[in-house]
Amino acid sequence: MEKGFFQQVYDVVICIPYGKVTSYGAIAAYLGSKGSARMVGWALNSSGSLPVNLPAHRVVNRNGLLTGKKHFGGSDVMADLLRSEGLMIDQNKIVNFKENFWDPSVEM
Repeated sequence: MEKGFFQQVYDVVICIPYGKVTSYGAIAAYLGSKGSARMVGWALNSSGSLPVNLPAHRVVNRNGLLTGKKHFGGSDVMADLLRSEGLMIDQNKIVNFKENFWDPSVEM
């Protein structure tokens, strides 16, 4: 039985290593749906009811901006989670984004 798109997104997100980030678009491209970055965001929006704690805070936009921060229960929660993993955040953007980027197309 084929997994749905949302479940495929969750399967990728659960693999993002501690201290690394990826983008909505990188996940979409890995799943063969290059233009579906927004749909990846929708999947992550729906992940709150999952029985597993998905590290959705590790998914940011293509420029390293914390665009999903409003979905973490407070304006600083996403940044705080990333900082706790050693990432530096400035103006809601990951410092040294390219050095901390995890590309599922290369890593999986």
